Amino acid sequence: MSGLLRGRTALVTGSSRGIGRAVAQRLAAEGATVAVTARSLEPSLSTRAGQTSALPGTIGETVELIEAAGGKAFGIAADLEDAEQRASLIGQVVERTGRIDILVNNAGFADYSVIETMPMETFDRTVEHYLRTPFVLTQAATPHMRRQGAGWIVNIGSVTGLAPARPYREYNKSSGDVIYASMKAALHRFTQGVAAELVDANIAVNVVGPSSAVRTPGAASLIPDTFPTEPVEYLAETVLAMCHRPAAERTGLVAFSLHYPWSQQLPVHTLDGGQVLPPLEPPSTANPNILPAGI
Repeated sequence: MSGLLRGRTALVTGSSRGIGRAVAQRLAAEGATVAVTARSLEPSLSTRAGQTSALPGTIGETVELIEAAGGKAFGIAADLEDAEQRASLIGQVVERTGRIDILVNNAGFADYSVIETMPMETFDRTVEHYLRTPFVLTQAATPHMRRQGAGWIVNIGSVTGLAPARPYREYNKSSGDVIYASMKAALHRFTQGVAAELVDANIAVNVVGPSSAVRTPGAASLIPDTFPTEPVEYLAETVLAMCHRPAAERTGLVAFSLHYPWSQQLPVHTLDGGQVLPPLEPPSTANPNILPAGI
């Protein structure tokens, strides 16, 4: 561990499991104090297509994993679909630590459905998670980062936010990811625009998404068994790469987690920072619209 983020505070939304947990662990391994947040302190319920099930993973478990590895973390329960809880989240972090240096907008909601049959509630919730919530948290965090003279915002994007390659695959014809993908595309453009607004304040704003997909507890049911997936460590390392350089050097990127480390020859570590993993070349099946060094 290099202590690259020592003295900094990071907030990672949706970090009770999956991608968010991995990112929280990696940032903590480099010395950041991490605010771990999710909807509740208990295992959360997920409702998709009218079916409700409990997903594994809690805030407390993530905090314990970080502390067991020698890192620092604390938990905050916040339902980001609740306007009051969403609006107060940044303030709670600052009240606890006196600062916020890094914001990772990871929490999400996905309930795939083709357009013809998608309920309006699903549409609204998807927009809420991938556009309104990053907007609110970015707006709240920016004044603190501006006063501190630096800040880093990373939005978790998706390769689905890029135009599907032609000829269209069966997945694109039937998966029902159009609204999810459209909101991720909007998040990419939001990131690039905010990066321009904040570069002179030395606040870097970037997107990181999987080059293929990461099979997490929340997303597993949406990923076909035959769909290529990747280890989460490569995404966590790419997020870390967006959290320490000055904005003038690295901002406004839409980067993907196998392409970016490969193109930049970036060493990828285990989540505790203790070991270097082998380089992974982007798969030949990856969307050809991905630019290796980021868009």
